[in-house]
Order: sequence, then structure tokens, then C-alpha cells
Amino acid sequence: MKILCITPVTEPMMKNLKSKGNVDYHPRADKILVKSLLAGGDYNVVFTNPNKQNFMLDEEVLRGSTVSVICTASTGLNHIDIQYCRKNDIKVLSITKDYVILEKISSTAEHSFALMMSLIRKIPTSFDSAKGGSWDWENFTGRQINQLTIGIVGLGRLGKMMAKYCDSFGAKVLVYDPHVDAGKYATVDSLGELFSSSDVVSLHVHVSEDTRHFVNKSVFEKTTKPLYLINTSRGEIVDEEAAIHALEDGSLAGYATDVLEDEFGDLSRSPILKRCDDLNIIVTPHIGGMTTDAREIAYNAAINKLGEL
Repeated sequence: MKILCITPVTEPMMKNLKSKGNVDYHPRADKILVKSLLAGGDYNVVFTNPNKQNFMLDEEVLRGSTVSVICTASTGLNHIDIQYCRKNDIKVLSITKDYVILEKISSTAEHSFALMMSLIRKIPTSFDSAKGGSWDWENFTGRQINQLTIGIVGLGRLGKMMAKYCDSFGAKVLVYDPHVDAGKYATVDSLGELFSSSDVVSLHVHVSEDTRHFVNKSVFEKTTKPLYLINTSRGEIVDEEAAIHALEDGSLAGYATDVLEDEFGDLSRSPILKRCDDLNIIVTPHIGGMTTDAREIAYNAAINKLGEL
């Protein structure tokens, strides 16, 4: 088996990967290089992860190659053209449904909580102010979590973790997820009702045709007080232009996101990044799952799937 690895891995991960086949390692390859390597080589497998792959593994990249397997150390698959892979008998391996493995990975939920606390306590802006020589708290009065209602959209693995963290800090947790039993948590019947009833809303859903721009102008219009929005799911869930308007008119008190709608495109055109300096926005570069612990668990779980082929 010949493997093209296009994501950074640690030495122990590489040792595991090499036990599955011959590995060519190009951790920072761009689309042009990957296309060239696949066209000129006899690779069976591409090993990847969306955090470093800033392009789509699609027909343009894969056409004419000998690739029969794409293995990704992730749950999300929006960096892979699944339709093209299905049509061309390219098997896609991921950890999407490895629930036993995934229960060990809490990094993204922890990042959601960290973003929320950073936003409601104004930590980045107060830090910048202190660095600039100002020691004035008046502009940085925040909120206390046990006085807040926190809305959770999607009570899957990560949504449950986030709900648990918020509940343990004394917040009232409200859930919108028509597909699951919310257990002890109170529920609402619509996304609009969640937005109108919450102080903070945290998103934990997969992107699909049904959830693309799920959070949009009509949803923001349901808010009854300035609301904080947290997104560690996928950028496409939120209509970013609508989010900017909501921040401008006060419907949103702040937006903290680990994802952008077009992470593969020209980031200088991102409406979110353009307004970070003058609106209450926090952006991190898709680092939710990027802890040493999570990478070790996820990457090795994905690599081990190659041994099952």
C-alpha cells in the first residue's frame, strides 16, 4: 500500500502510519502539489485532516489518479467530494461513527466553552487594553454564567458535553434538537424560540443541505435581547452576512467562531475577518479538535482503519 500523507503527524503517528504501508510525507502540500503528486505517482491512499488541508479533494485533484482510499482523521467530511468518490469507487474512511473513540475526545466542546467564556467576559479585548497600558475595568464588564440561559443547538456528542459544562457552572440549559431525547434539559420546538429565550446559543450540528445557513436573518430577528453566538460546528451553518448585520443592529452581542463559511477560499474576503476589529467577534483558525490528546486519539484511530483494509 502506498500512502500520501498531506497532514502534519507526530513521530509516533508516522510510525503507526508506516506500519500500514509506504508513506510519502507532504504535510503542507497545496492543491497544485497534491494534484501533481497523485498524477505522477501510484498512490493507493491519501491520509488527511481538514485543519491543514485548505482545498477540496475533488475531481480536479483525484481524476486520473490510482487512489482507492481517502482516510481522514476527522468527523467532518466537507473537505472531500463525497459524491465524486462514490461514483469512482473511492472509499472514504473517517472516525465519524466511531462513537467509543469519539467519547474520549472532548476538545471541541471544551473549545466551545472557552470561546463562550472569552466572549461573555471580554477577555481578548481586555487583554489588548491592558497590553496597551490601560488598567480600566469599566469597558469590560461581562456576564456571570450562572445567571444565563444557554441554548444548545444539536444534542449530539459535543452538544451533550457543552450542555454538561454549562449545567455544572449553574447555567440554565435549553435545547433545540427535534431528533433526540434531551433528558433533564428543557427543550424548545424551534430554532427561533431558542434564540428568543437564550442569552447564549452554541451550535453543534453537522453541515448539510438542511443546516446550511440554518442561522440566518429570520432567526436573528427572533432575538429579544442581545445574544452571544458560539460556533464550533461548521462555518456554513451561519449566514455570515446576516450575522454581521445582527452585530451591527445589536441583535447579537458577540460572535465567537472556530470556523468560517469559506475556509478554502480567499480569507481576505471573509465578512467575519473583515469586521473583527470593529465588532465583538472572536475567531480561531479551526483549532477546536487540535489538542495533543485529541490528535493522538483521532489520528491513530483513523490510521488503524487502514490496517483493516
